[in-house]
This record gives sequence, C-alpha cells and structure tokens, in this order.
Amino acid sequence: MNVRVLLADDQPLVRAGLRVLITDAPDLDVVGEAGSGAEAIRLARDLAPDVVLMDLRMPGTDGIQATRAITAHGGPTRVLVLTTFDDDEHVHGALRAGASGFLVKDMALDDILGAIRVVAAGDALIAPGVTRRLIAEFVRRPGPVAGRRSLEGVTDREREVLTLVGRGMSNAEIAAHLMISVATAKAHVARLFTKLGARDRVHLVIAAYEAGLVSPPR
Repeated sequence: MNVRVLLADDQPLVRAGLRVLITDAPDLDVVGEAGSGAEAIRLARDLAPDVVLMDLRMPGTDGIQATRAITAHGGPTRVLVLTTFDDDEHVHGALRAGASGFLVKDMALDDILGAIRVVAAGDALIAPGVTRRLIAEFVRRPGPVAGRRSLEGVTDREREVLTLVGRGMSNAEIAAHLMISVATAKAHVARLFTKLGARDRVHLVIAAYEAGLVSPPR
C-alpha cells in the first residue's frame, strides 16, 4: 500500500511542486492539500494520512499548533516539518509539539522523498544541516535540562546505544560501531522507546542530551 501524504503549506506554488514530486514516486500518494494549519488539522482527521508534510509558518493556526493538535489526536499520522535555517525557534516548538522529523526546503528532491518514507515507516529524521542547531536550541529552552533526564532501568548497553542515537547514528551505524547485528541494534532502540516514553527517534536524541550523554554543540 502506498504512503498517503497530506501537504500543508500556505503557498500554492510550493504545494504544487511538492505534489508533482510526490505523485511521480510510485509508492507515494498525495491525498489532500491544506493552505492553513486549521485546514491541516481537519484534513488530517478526515483523511488519516500516513504523513503530513507541514510548513511551520502559516497564517492563523501555524504549523506548530497544527502539529500539536494532530499528534495529540492519537492516530497513526506522523508530522514531517518543512523548515528553513532561520526557523530555529519554530523548529523547537514543533519538536515539543510532537513532530517526527524536520526537512530543510532546499534539500535534494530524492532526499525529501526518502524522508517521507522514513517517517512513514515509524522512524524519525532530522536534516543534517539542522540537527546540531535544533538540539542546541532545544536544550537551552525551558523544560527538561541536559543532565536531568533519569535513565533508571536503562542497561549499560542501552545507554551506549542511546549515546550513539544522540550522535545521529542510524541503526546500521550503531550496529557497526558496537559490532552487533542491525536487528539487535533495532531491538535496543525499541526498548529505549518504551523505557524512556519516547515517541520516536527524534525524542531519543533529546533524551540523550537531557541525560548528559551527549553535549550540546557550542
């Protein structure tokens, strides 16, 4: 079954370009388009897409508010945020609102399609150019503080895995680094989701910073 995508962006030309890009992919379908956050919330509930490709800067109900409403609904829909490098505050807000990934609008087209597939499969993704700034911004803000996250119940091996997740490694890279199988690395990550109450990999990265396993970039 194809991945069902909802586009949320207040610029018709941006939506048109994304629609052409996505519909040309054999495994992806655009099931709806929203020109505002409020419309994105309504369509997400009506259409139950796998992924909402969400712009953050929209009039009225913005992308952060829409992301929060969609993820709080409890359905399977995941939100993949579109951002630019001057959107640090907005990205931070979207992260707290439950977004599963972040894309920079000038990414290569194939990377955008790949990111949609990754998020739809239940993983998370942050564009490399945004990762360090995003996490640095997150740990500076009010809320959980680096060094304050409890890792009670987390084994030594899981702590190692969490540290590597916090450094941005994929399951395959973690497996190679620890000389274990990819399946074993994936199992460790799955247990960390449960033990730390993390929604997805993005939030494991944050947990690693909050636990002091990885230092925020200077």
